[in-house]
Amino acid sequence: MVKVAIIYYSSTGTNYKMANWAKDAAEKEGAEVKLVKVPELAPMAAIESNPAWKAHYEATQDVPEATMDDLDWADAIIWSIPTRFGNVPGQVKQYIDQAGGLWAQGKLVNKVVSAMSSAQNPHGGQEATVLALYKTMFHWGAIVAAPGYTDPVTFESGGNPYGTSATVDGEGNIQENKLDEAIANQAKRTVTIAKAITASN
Repeated sequence: MVKVAIIYYSSTGTNYKMANWAKDAAEKEGAEVKLVKVPELAPMAAIESNPAWKAHYEATQDVPEATMDDLDWADAIIWSIPTRFGNVPGQVKQYIDQAGGLWAQGKLVNKVVSAMSSAQNPHGGQEATVLALYKTMFHWGAIVAAPGYTDPVTFESGGNPYGTSATVDGEGNIQENKLDEAIANQAKRTVTIAKAITASN
């Protein structure tokens, strides 16, 4: 059974929702799935200043925090992270920066990885964020399983071939049609490639 870690960071809930869609799809493909969140580093004053952020923070206290053991355990990793000025959030960068030990031991080689992102407008940095994350994955020696244009739903949900991405309005509503289907396609592709890789080892 392919082991999939779905690692997300979400301040107000969009990427948590996307991560859960990926979890459901990966489990449907027969994978063993862990959904874990990147630890929050922002001060409570910042969290409490935003009602949506505070509400999501409190609502997800029971979600396990991601550790290096999750990276070691997984055959495949699906990331769901928002953009921060066209880059990965600081919380995610800090988490990834702890993986040096695994990298030095070669334990991240041939992990199958895929990423999703979100922003508040259609050109808010989603693609740049996914590509920034993939640069680190290349250093790991991981295998990137981007969705590409492997299914028509990619076009219907916004057309991002690097990783499914969401545009969220001021009320927190996702604007794309069929985003859940696009995420399911991406998760299925990730699991399928991971099955092939693990079978060859």
